[in-house]
Amino acid sequence: MNGRITIMGKKVEILSVGTELLMGQIANTNAQYISQRLPEVGLGVFYHSVVGDNPERLTECLLHALSRSDIVITTGGLGPTQDDLTKEVIAKALGLAMKLDEKSAESIKNYFAQTGKIMVESNLRQAYFPENSMILENDEGTAPGCIIQKDGKIIILLPGPPKELIPMFNKHLLKFFKDSSETPLTSRFLRVVGIGESLVEKKLLSLVDGQVNPTIATYAKDGIVTIRVTAHDEGEIPASLLVSDMCGKISSILGDAVYTDENEDLEYTVWKLLKQNRLTFSCVESCTGGMLSELMTAIPGASQVFKCAAVTYQTNSKSDLIGVDPELIERYGVVSKETALAMVKCMALRSGTDVTVSITGYAGPQREQEPVGKVCIGVSAPGCQNVKEFHFTGNRDRIRVLSVVNALDMVRRAILHIEISE
Repeated sequence: MNGRITIMGKKVEILSVGTELLMGQIANTNAQYISQRLPEVGLGVFYHSVVGDNPERLTECLLHALSRSDIVITTGGLGPTQDDLTKEVIAKALGLAMKLDEKSAESIKNYFAQTGKIMVESNLRQAYFPENSMILENDEGTAPGCIIQKDGKIIILLPGPPKELIPMFNKHLLKFFKDSSETPLTSRFLRVVGIGESLVEKKLLSLVDGQVNPTIATYAKDGIVTIRVTAHDEGEIPASLLVSDMCGKISSILGDAVYTDENEDLEYTVWKLLKQNRLTFSCVESCTGGMLSELMTAIPGASQVFKCAAVTYQTNSKSDLIGVDPELIERYGVVSKETALAMVKCMALRSGTDVTVSITGYAGPQREQEPVGKVCIGVSAPGCQNVKEFHFTGNRDRIRVLSVVNALDMVRRAILHIEISE
């Protein structure tokens, strides 16, 4: 299991096991996560398959996957119950005996002893694996994963719960591919806000055309464009230097729209800027109903910068809670640059914070002549006070998400004294 393998150009298939997936009871976020992360090690996913907890259909799907893919990653079916059959079915399909892994058995026993839970005999089923497997320890549960190499194929078994799968994937599986690959890869992720994916690709066309090493890939989600730059060593030039050089070129083209080269969420970048500059933060939200506050307070250590928030959803609450003049709202409208600016000024005064942002908008549904998608955002920071009007498209959820993303970007720019363009 420790020899070098060639993974460049290999086809990967994700085979998700679980009747609950087929019935739509849970979303298949595991396949999404794995597909997003594998390009870091030079692997692309060619197929997604889902099968229920049925031995015959699972065998059929596995053999079909092995017939067209080089690497098959399964998720789910590693638990202690009778319908958790993934390991047994795969072992039988590959002609491998099931063997007890003493270290896994000991870990399972220790888990139950430490948690005070009662262990039943079936729990030890999770310590049996197809022979010659490489065991992937589970730090978050009792279901270890494993890697099997047979007949030039690689079969990887991961647990179903995301809270177990993600740490195992990050700690063990990525390392396995990086350590065993004959061409180790280095990747870096830049994140861009304020520019759509099509415009990003257009701006980077001169870099993308003809690129082999490094390679550049983009994908967009919720108003953020992620750019992945991946390279392998080229002669005496290390991959890290090739990646760094390309990231520098990308940043010079896209400018301050690149908010990080560390693959960080925008709210975390804003939190770091607030903390580094010893600034306190507050927000007042209307159409987003606390979404911005939730993102900021989900960050460990948020209390070091986050002071308070207000959700002034109804029109009169903007006056009653933070003191916006009702006549101003009546004159300019509840969704206007004037109201957004008044909201941010009043909240800054009431909270005494260094940086404040306000959001007011129409997220839908359509009512009378209200322009759905119109959102006004105000920001107040040391040496900066600004307000901007946006017109977003999409459904209610998308409008709310884009409102939060652009509010965070305005805060970022205000702290860095970057011009907030109209």
